[in-house]
Parts: sequence; C-alpha cells; structure tokens
Amino acid sequence: MGKNYLGEFEELIMLAIGVLGDNAYGVSIKDEMQTRTKKKPSIGALHTALQRLENKGLVESWEGGATNERGGRKKRFYKLTIFGLKSLTQAHETRNEMFSLIVKPA
Repeated sequence: MGKNYLGEFEELIMLAIGVLGDNAYGVSIKDEMQTRTKKKPSIGALHTALQRLENKGLVESWEGGATNERGGRKKRFYKLTIFGLKSLTQAHETRNEMFSLIVKPA
C-alpha cells in the first residue's frame, strides 16, 4: 500500500468532511460518521486520523474564532484539498469497478 492509500476510516472521515462543507470540525465529523455508519468513533482516533490526512496533504485545517459556548476555545475546521478530492474519487471509482466485476451467483 502506498503513502496515499486510504483506509476505510480515513475514507469515511473524508466523506464526512465533504458532506459537511464549511461546518466540518471534530465533533460535527464524528456525529456525521455516527449518523451514517451507526458506529461511534472516538474523538481521539478521529483527531489522530485527521492529523494523518493533513500530513498526507488530503485535508487542510484552520482555526475558527473563539465561541462562548466552547468557553472561549476555538474550533479547528477541515476541508478536502484538491489532491484529497482526487484520491477520494479514485477510491470510489476503484470500488465501483471492482464491485461491478463480482461474479453473481446463478
């Protein structure tokens, strides 16, 4: 597997970021994944994977402004990079191609 291989968890995170658009931050990504997959990713695993995706150049992040409801803390927002969207599209195309080649039972 190459440096830019996407594991299932990473792929789901990137899909959630794409779905959430400008509202993609740690808790919203976690909630979106939980809603769609019925699995409960830990926030620690999520942040580790987000850091890995950022190191690979697949997502980028920035800090939003401090908010009162967060006790003055800032949110870190994420978005897909062009390279990330290309990688996600390639993974989707590969899965679809392979799925179409599955031998159907008679």
